[in-house]
Amino acid sequence: MRLPDLAELVALRGAAQGLSLHAHRPALARVAGGHRSAQRGRGLEFEEVRLYAPGDDTRSIDWRVTARRGRPHTELFREERERPVWLVADLHPGLYFGSRRQFKSALMLRAAALLGWAAARGGDRLGAVLPSAEGPPQLWAPRGREAGVLPVLQALVAGQPQGPGQPRPEALVALLAALRPVLQPGSLVLLLSDFSGLDEAGEALITTLAARADVRLLWITDPLEAQGLPAGAFRVGLPGRLWWLDGERSRVAWQLAWGQREARLTALAQRLAVPLIRLATPDEAGHTLRALLQEPPWAV
Repeated sequence: MRLPDLAELVALRGAAQGLSLHAHRPALARVAGGHRSAQRGRGLEFEEVRLYAPGDDTRSIDWRVTARRGRPHTELFREERERPVWLVADLHPGLYFGSRRQFKSALMLRAAALLGWAAARGGDRLGAVLPSAEGPPQLWAPRGREAGVLPVLQALVAGQPQGPGQPRPEALVALLAALRPVLQPGSLVLLLSDFSGLDEAGEALITTLAARADVRLLWITDPLEAQGLPAGAFRVGLPGRLWWLDGERSRVAWQLAWGQREARLTALAQRLAVPLIRLATPDEAGHTLRALLQEPPWAV
């Protein structure tokens, strides 16, 4: 299986034509278990304060100015021309795995590139939060056009795993925590992960982000994770830590663990009424995203 390089990710700019990150959500009644929509649309920028007029939204009253001047004043906002779009890529050594077509890490990079180019084509500003080999996550402030996309693609190519390694379950929480203080209301957050490290802390952070922004969960999967090993004996593990595993005997426990992850993630998406988009290694990222981003992007 070939790892993507920068030339391939840049070439995906053409494949992103027709993809839209502004696809309308389905009606709330169609969302199983949903009780509200996290859609924020475009962000708002403060414009001015003026005297309150009948019909103004009382929630926009500036109480400090009102108290200082003795007459009600309201804040006016204007729509941002460019929406910040944040790519959060939970790239870790455990993604150097794939039973069909491509590694999970390669699928993540190709999907991230398509989404980045789609953001640029849509007039949005692309930013990113990516893990670093050592130290805190790396942040790229949102920028428009190629200036926003190319540095992120370069970092993704440089940071992709070159061999199997131990997953870092704590990395997901670190990425989400790094994004929280810089996230502006009205932003779009595209979270790409296999969610193997999703825990209560991660769920709490995703809930916080979804209260302020439009969050979409892109779940990187491989069929072997859900199905388990076929009958037979297999050597599994990491270099230096390999052992034999009986496929048939391990399948029940394997599928149970996968079912628990699936149920947890599905419940989170339904509770927050956010899209859950499943990307699988046998499929081309462009084909899957094109089908989803031309229609309401819901897949649970």
